[in-house]
Amino acid sequence: MMDIIVSILIFIIAIIAFVISVRSYQEKGFLFNNAYLYASKEERETMDKKPHYRQSAIVFFMIGIIFLLNAINVFLKKDWVFYLVLLVSVITIFYAIVSSIKSEIKK
Repeated sequence: MMDIIVSILIFIIAIIAFVISVRSYQEKGFLFNNAYLYASKEERETMDKKPHYRQSAIVFFMIGIIFLLNAINVFLKKDWVFYLVLLVSVITIFYAIVSSIKSEIKK
């Protein structure tokens, strides 16, 4: 019974990540991006937010997938799901680092 509750809570977190991802694709809502968060007020007003929204949307989508896979893992108790979570996590971290470097080089 406890596994079902934990699985549902993780699934809810996955849904929240997917909602943030969709809102970022639409370029609506708060921009969860380091370049934006660390920028001064003047820089925020003049910066092109579109690539930052896109990067945040992709990362939150991948985070949603990670949480969804974790919910499946808790519910089904399959060992292979762990390795899939690990793979998606590495890809997410790699994407976040590479896309941040690319966006800094373009400036």
